[in-house]
Amino acid sequence: MPRGPVSYEDVVAALPRVRSVLKPTALFEWSGLSELLGCRYFVKHENHQPVGAFKIRGGINLVSTLTDKERAAGILGCSTGNHGQSLAYAANKFRVECSIVVPVGTNPGKCAAIRRLGAKLIEHGLDFDEARTYVETELGQSGLRYVHSANEPKLIAGVGSMAVEIFDELPDPDVILVPIGLGSGTASTCIVAKHLRPETQIIGVQAEGAPAVAMSWKNGQIGTNFPCNTWAEGVATRVPAEMTLGIMNELLDDVILVSDDEMRQAVYWLLKHTHNLAEGAGAATLAATWKERLRFTGKKVVGVLSGGNLDLATLPAILEQHRK
Repeated sequence: MPRGPVSYEDVVAALPRVRSVLKPTALFEWSGLSELLGCRYFVKHENHQPVGAFKIRGGINLVSTLTDKERAAGILGCSTGNHGQSLAYAANKFRVECSIVVPVGTNPGKCAAIRRLGAKLIEHGLDFDEARTYVETELGQSGLRYVHSANEPKLIAGVGSMAVEIFDELPDPDVILVPIGLGSGTASTCIVAKHLRPETQIIGVQAEGAPAVAMSWKNGQIGTNFPCNTWAEGVATRVPAEMTLGIMNELLDDVILVSDDEMRQAVYWLLKHTHNLAEGAGAATLAATWKERLRFTGKKVVGVLSGGNLDLATLPAILEQHRK
């Protein structure tokens, strides 16, 4: 396989940096979900990370390798919450100043966590891409080291440690499903899987109301005229990222789109069968497996529960709607 912006060797190089801070997360087969789905269903519990989401892996790898000049300047990120928490956590760990821009109305729990970790929080724009444009145009000359949430090789390499852990625990998965926001988790899983076990299918999952990456992947090039209407902020992007889309164009096997209601149903099932709280994006992989369950019958399927940072104000309605 030709070397792209991130290689399997880059992921291996990131492992000791990530593992110096983080323990491996659990990979459990949950019997209730396996029975429900008709396959052997394993959950990769990235909701057990210190910030409740997988992105912390990339933040640690990137921030730990900043130059002295970059450390002195500080870092800047744009996020719907979990990337911001990742950078804030890593910046706190390595004593680097950090500023995070989020869209107005971002999950209040995620915003509070970013502040608690010592980062400066700025709210701007109606969605992620408006916030990102503000960062890249208005704040781009601030002198801070801007950390894009996907177009960063060291971020992708750090996140790849998640896939290494999956194969350490389960050497022969038939399928791994990963939610797609801008694709760092999916792209890095592709890199690791296609090196260790090429026959393992990697399937990305996006929201029907925010299909920019799925449509761009199917077309083989970045598109920009897509809607972004989804309850799940972790997959709410209008414009794909060039680096991760390029990796996915080369290595990704498929993309499944799921509705907001299917993700809410999956949040309920995860709480019922595993006693774990998932946010919408974190439940997307279970939603996709249910939606395409006949396709996965009898297979070993891994669903990445990418994050557990659900806005708790939304939970009562989910329970009321789906426990019937």
